[in-house]
This record gives sequence, structure tokens and C-alpha cells, in this order.
Amino acid sequence: MKDEKINESDKKDNKTAKDVEENRAITFLSYLGFLCLIPLLAKKESKFAQFHAKQGLVLLIAWIIGGITIGMGIGLVINAGVVIFSIIGLINVNDGNVNDLPIIGDLAKKINI
Repeated sequence: MKDEKINESDKKDNKTAKDVEENRAITFLSYLGFLCLIPLLAKKESKFAQFHAKQGLVLLIAWIIGGITIGMGIGLVINAGVVIFSIIGLINVNDGNVNDLPIIGDLAKKINI
């Protein structure tokens, strides 16, 4: 019985690793502005791509808000945060990690597409 659980876990890990390897290239687009829509719409079956694309979509919305509020000074802070979070997201994609970005991750989980 114990061996069966290990085997199921191994299968799940292999499936996840396969998902990451097959979709890593397109998932990089998730953190590049409007390009986040490509993995969001084209890779609906990939949990890895969807996770990062949804975070990228939240960052895109924040970037747009930052652009609108740039004259008030707060837009610079928002856009700087978007750049920093995008870099962290790209590093996570490169490493094959599924880590929530601070603040962004919670908002992205609420997106159902």
C-alpha cells in the first residue's frame, strides 16, 4: 500500500515536470505586458502556464493603473513594483516554480477564465 502512494506521487511529479518543460517558453510571455494574454488563452490545459498568466494579467492591470496615475506620482511607485514583480515572475518561470507573488498571487487566484 505504501508503495502505491509513492508511485502516484511520482506520477504527479512527472506530470507537473512535463507541464513545466512543455510550456516554459510560452509561459515567459506571462510577465511581458499584453503578451500575458497568449498563454492565458492558448494554454488553458496547462496549470503552470495558467498560474503565471493570471499573475501576469494582474500585473498588466496594475501597469495600466500606474500609467493612468503617473501624473499623481503614485504611478511611478506602481510601475516600479510591476517591473520588480515581473522580474521575480520571470525567474520563477525559468526555475519551473509556482510561487505566489506578494499581493498579486492572492488577486490572481480569484481569476476564473
